[in-house]
Amino acid sequence: MKKLKQRWGVSSNLQLAIIFIVFSITGSSSVYAAKPFLNWIGLYRENFSPDFLWGGFIYLTFRILLIFPIYQFLLVIYGWLFGQFKFFWEFEKKMLSRMGLGFILK
Repeated sequence: MKKLKQRWGVSSNLQLAIIFIVFSITGSSSVYAAKPFLNWIGLYRENFSPDFLWGGFIYLTFRILLIFPIYQFLLVIYGWLFGQFKFFWEFEKKMLSRMGLGFILK
């Protein structure tokens, strides 16, 4: 845990615990939020035949592509709610720049 605290610049175990909680809540929330959004745009899982492999593949592809931006947005929001905005904003910028998407934040 010491190496992780040093790497992230975290000073206390409580702050580290809050960061872990934010990551877990964000992951769960982004997966949960993707389904209603897909329904809102008219993509229902029931519309894709379970016998038809590509139908399920297309639905899951859209869902995964949708989870990514929702996760990025919620990570900063939950970080702010838990008082760790600075950490998560820096984390977000670093993650997006490593993925080649740093231009989004400029």
